[in-house]
Amino acid sequence: MNLILLSPEDIEHPRLARITDPRRLRHLREVHRAAPGDRLTLGVEGGGIGRGELLALDAREARFALDDLDQAPPPVLPVHLVLALPRPRMLARTLEHVTALGVKAITLLHTRRVEKSYWMSPELTPEKIRAHLVLGLEQARDTLMPEVTLARGFRPFVEDRLPGLLEDRRGLLAHPGLAGECPRGLEEPCLLLVGPEGGFIPWEVEKLLAAGCEGIHLGPRILRVETAVTALLARLA
Repeated sequence: MNLILLSPEDIEHPRLARITDPRRLRHLREVHRAAPGDRLTLGVEGGGIGRGELLALDAREARFALDDLDQAPPPVLPVHLVLALPRPRMLARTLEHVTALGVKAITLLHTRRVEKSYWMSPELTPEKIRAHLVLGLEQARDTLMPEVTLARGFRPFVEDRLPGLLEDRRGLLAHPGLAGECPRGLEEPCLLLVGPEGGFIPWEVEKLLAAGCEGIHLGPRILRVETAVTALLARLA
């Protein structure tokens, strides 16, 4: 936890905050080994970042005296990530990684090679998704929560939603064997589409290219989804 992320409900007074959830309390005790008097980095969800003094810590709560939380969070990565829904364990890690890298819009997409059972996973509950996003924000000292949407049908997504998403973004379809190399240091907003383990099927690639996406690749190596997504975002950053 490189940043202690406070929700607006944690703020009892402009200069005082209290947290009570077990995860953050356990992290303060076991990882930070924090003690009253320590000064730690804090941020308010959707707001600024600053420092605070730990006034009290026990098994039930932690209390902080807050300085001005007026530092801006890190710059946003102007990428809307469209990711074929990974297997649940990989989804959890990927959400944390992409959040730490600054992605603020994530669409989880069904494709032919996505197992239908993945959509039944507890990892897709709003509470579980939020928990992974929070971990990513804390890691990167960020406060701006990403928005995650679910697209359970490939054809409705391509026909109904994709045209609007591409109106003001460059569409990048990452798939082995496509013509272009992944751009570096992209400054314009873009839509990055990444397939499942095994990739998009040829018909899906055709549909995405026909919709206006540009085919890109990361070279000859075949990577796991979580590795490919991290590598792509690092090159685009």
